[in-house]
Amino acid sequence: MSNLDPKRILVTGGAGFVGSAYIRMALARRQDLHVVNLDKLTYAANPDNVEPWAASGRYQLVCGDVCVEEDVRSAFDAMRQLAHGPVEAVVHFAAESHVDRSIEDPARFLRTNVLGTEVMLRESRAASVERFIQVSTDEVYGSLRPDDPPFTEATPLAPNSPYAASKAAADLLAMAYHSTWQFPAIVTRCSNNYGPYQFPEKLIPLMACNALEDRSLPVYGDGLNIRDWIHVEDHARGIDAALRRGTPGRSYNLGGNHEATNLSIVRALLGALDKPERLIHFVEDRPGHDRRYAMDSSRAMSELAWSPVVEFDRGLTQTALWYRDHLDWVRKARTGEYVEYYKRMYANRGAAESAHGD
Repeated sequence: MSNLDPKRILVTGGAGFVGSAYIRMALARRQDLHVVNLDKLTYAANPDNVEPWAASGRYQLVCGDVCVEEDVRSAFDAMRQLAHGPVEAVVHFAAESHVDRSIEDPARFLRTNVLGTEVMLRESRAASVERFIQVSTDEVYGSLRPDDPPFTEATPLAPNSPYAASKAAADLLAMAYHSTWQFPAIVTRCSNNYGPYQFPEKLIPLMACNALEDRSLPVYGDGLNIRDWIHVEDHARGIDAALRRGTPGRSYNLGGNHEATNLSIVRALLGALDKPERLIHFVEDRPGHDRRYAMDSSRAMSELAWSPVVEFDRGLTQTALWYRDHLDWVRKARTGEYVEYYKRMYANRGAAESAHGD
């Protein structure tokens, strides 16, 4: 076990669902921690989820693209200004992550998820960071049959969607950097995340938000595709454990130990929100839809002293009620209002700096 407790962390994609949960958790855990968040502010980003920390003097958002070397270097420079020292560790969340969108536009996923990861690895190596966490997904393993054992870290990669293939390629790049240059890269692979602040295009927030508006709930195929679910706060703790106690060159599965069909999830959400099941509407299945995912997290439990603690039924109900109680957040997410606000803010800031010759 390799122990590290960095005080200066560069997070990419930290305005997204999982990235923002990680930043909130990390800043609350350590009072001497500084975080720079490099985020392009695409449609699913929400700077509001972390912006309250800006007043602490320990957090800074840098609007930029992981595929652009100058933007990445600006984020590294921002840490020196914020914390008077270099970046010690990088946690790389930034990615296109919606399978349906990857089917419509694979090239965008290859650019961000593969080329962007290579830029981050190259610049992080040049900066001599002490740890690099490549945040990945169980989808790189492909699909399981009903009686197959859960995925382990030794399971061969067999991605079935452009999204999964792009993440698998990024994982292999991270491991290649470790093998070639002994670069301190670690890969974490999580199961399906759920919790507050998730953009309403993934299963749980989409179904909850549609139900709250009495709109139909589109369920792919027969709804019996099985996923393992992990609360986003458990996932954030797992990433933090990998950062501090993981061994470079290794990968760690982070699962929630709760397999459930999509249809059972939708029905549970309807029950939590007191909505009728007649809202369920079965639609044509998407191409290459994996039938089952399940994760064996034994390595993370033994090597990282980590395990999920949020009981699923309680977490799902709390999540459904969070969306019910935050309809203004949902409205802003769907309209992109907050993203446009922050983009204008950073555009104006950049123009002001240029005018002053900075």
